[in-house]
Amino acid sequence: MKTNCFIDKILYGMFFVSKKPVLFRDLLEANSAYNDGMLVDPSKLNFKFKYGKSYIIFGILCIAVLMPLIGVGHNFFEKLNIHFSLLITILITSCIFIGFDIFKAYARKKLTHKLIKDAWQIHFPYFPYEKYSTKAQEIYDEAIKKEIPKRDLEQYVLDKLVTNNS
Repeated sequence: MKTNCFIDKILYGMFFVSKKPVLFRDLLEANSAYNDGMLVDPSKLNFKFKYGKSYIIFGILCIAVLMPLIGVGHNFFEKLNIHFSLLITILITSCIFIGFDIFKAYARKKLTHKLIKDAWQIHFPYFPYEKYSTKAQEIYDEAIKKEIPKRDLEQYVLDKLVTNNS
């Protein structure tokens, strides 16, 4: 439980999350994109990225990982040819830059999933997310194909979920 709390603090430190509620259509669109393995548009879930804090958090994580490795490997690199040391330094530096992009994408996916689940509790309180997210996605895709108007979308999706559940 403490790990989850720690990860949540890191996530909310990297992003600004608006207190505005997620709209029903935006929730369905975000759920559909997330289930398809795509990145969700942050404006749909009312959050944005804080780059400065993200760099600081990632820098602290890099220092926490690299300092012990440098301490352990210092004697080895001291005896190694300078050319190999430079190549390894270049490799580690490129891994850090690539790692930041991976870290950013991972954090964004985690926050997206958390925000979708939170919004799901508001819009679909009687339909557990784990069980109904793919069903809701199928119904939403069907509604888009049938060109159901925005004003009727919520009623259409809820009716389909109830009839499919019976």
